[in-house]
Parts: sequence; structure tokens; C-alpha cells
Amino acid sequence: MFLFLAMLSFVDLVLSLSTLPKMLAIFWFGATAISTHSCLSQMFFIHTFSALESGVLVAMALDHFVAICNPLRYTTILTPVAVAKIGGLVVLRGVVLTISFPSLVHRLPYCGSHTISYTYCEHMAVVKLACGATTVDNLYAFAVAIFLGVGDVAFIAYSYGQIVRTVMHFPSPEARAKAGSTCTAHVCIILFFYRPGFLSVVMQRFGLPTASATTVILANLYLLFPPALDPIVYGLKTKQIQERLLMILSPKRIEPPSV
Repeated sequence: MFLFLAMLSFVDLVLSLSTLPKMLAIFWFGATAISTHSCLSQMFFIHTFSALESGVLVAMALDHFVAICNPLRYTTILTPVAVAKIGGLVVLRGVVLTISFPSLVHRLPYCGSHTISYTYCEHMAVVKLACGATTVDNLYAFAVAIFLGVGDVAFIAYSYGQIVRTVMHFPSPEARAKAGSTCTAHVCIILFFYRPGFLSVVMQRFGLPTASATTVILANLYLLFPPALDPIVYGLKTKQIQERLLMILSPKRIEPPSV
């Protein structure tokens, strides 16, 4: 579990560093300009690490599934080597699916407005500025969104369906409550990540050509809300993290040197 939490923390950190500095520059100093290469780099990091976060959430669902449905074999199934392989697969999948976004956008001609309504370089927002054919970009972005969004959510839903089915057969209410407590933090993170993300994707792809204030707010919440709340949720729900934080934050008594 802690290896997956470390992956989630790293992904959240990179997502925040990819978006927050430019957002603050826009709001504080009005620095709305961005170079083409910086925009493409930001696009790659945002979409790649969003895909990585979705993959890590799927891996954590698998972790909970094995822990609750097959606890006696947990340590033999999810060994450090197996977790490393899962993490490598998550990274490979995220990079392979999103590495084409910048190159596809870069080849398009732009002859009109160069202004997008978002505070970061979102793929479809940049594609809408192009004055050439964007069918390939639209279809590829839609296919990636369906594969990541629908596919990952379906796997998570199946895992939790099996977890609920197993928990209902637990003999004692205490065991059911403990299993439910184990999954609460993960369910909260899933809702924080997928709900604004789903609404943002739908509004960007099927909304008006010019984004509304609601669309922009949802797009910002999609990237900033989960990284801000993930440490709080898991910090409140994980006993070991609470104990370590208390150990770090508690005042230390310095013993005077002995004479």
C-alpha cells in the first residue's frame, strides 16, 4: 500500500509542478503568454501524469481487492517485484497513450487566434485553434479518453463489486467496518479525480468553441483538487502516517549536556 501511495504522491507532485507555477503567473502577474515548445511540454506532462494517476488508482483498487478478497495470499501476490512491474506497466501505458498529443498538435496549421481560455495547454483547447483538418486529433483524443476513463473506471467498479460481495459474507460487523474503512480513502480519491475530470472532458469536447467560466474552473479543479486533497485524505485515514506526522511535529526536548 505504501509503495502505491508513494507513486500517487510523486504523480501528484509532478502534476502540480506542471500547472501551478504558470497558473500563479497568470493570476498574479498577468503573464498569459507561453512559447510553443513550453506549451507542448506542459501538454505532455499534464496528459501523461493524468494517465499515470488514473493507472495508480487502478493499481490501488487491485491492492484493496487482493487484501480483502484474498488476504492469506496478499504478501505472495503483491510482492515488491510485482508492485514494481505494475508501476512500470502504469508508466509505460501512460507514456505510450499520450506521447502523440504534442506531435499531433505541432503539425497543425494555426492562422487565426492563438488564445485559449484555459490556464494551461490542454490538448483539445489547442486543437480548436487550428485552421486545418483536426479529425485525427479529435478521434485519437476521444479514443484515449474512452480507454483511460471508461476502461479504468470499469476495472475499479468491478474490483469494488467483488470487494462488496466478499465483505457481505464477513461474519462480524467489526470485520465489515474495518474493510469499509480500508477502502474509504481510496473511494474519496476516485471521486475527487474522476468526477471533475469526466465533466471537464465532456464540456471541452462537446461544449461551446469558447470555454465558459464553469469549464475553466472544472479544468483547474481536475488538476489541482486531487493533489491538494490526496495527502489530507490518506493522512487522516492511515494510522502510520498520522503517527509519523505527530512524531515530526511534536516538540522535542533537548537534554542539556552533562558536565
